[in-house]
Amino acid sequence: MKKLNILLICGSGASSGFLAANIRKEAAKRGLDCNIVARSEAEVESYLQEIDCLMVGPHLKYLIPELEEKVEAMNIKVILMEKSYYSLLDGAQALDHLLAELNKN
Repeated sequence: MKKLNILLICGSGASSGFLAANIRKEAAKRGLDCNIVARSEAEVESYLQEIDCLMVGPHLKYLIPELEEKVEAMNIKVILMEKSYYSLLDGAQALDHLLAELNKN
C-alpha cells in the first residue's frame, strides 16, 4: 500500500487533533505508512493538493456534499467519521473505518 495522506477536520481542529494522534499510533502498530493531520474545517482548501483522504467530524455532516463537490476531480475520498469512535477518540476504530472505506473502490 502506498503512503496515505489523510486530513481530519472538525470545527476547530482540537478534537480531530487528538483522534489523528491516536490513528497515527495505531497505524504505526500495524506497520502502515500514513501521514495524518488534523485541522479546522476552515483550512480544508489549503490541504486538498496534499491528501488522498478527507475524514470529516460527524457534527460537520452538512458539509459533505460541498466537500465532495470540491474534490470530485481530485481522486480524494471523503469519509464522514462515526460518532462511536469520534467521541471516544478511538484511533483503532477510526483506522478500521478509514481502511474499509478506502477498500470499497
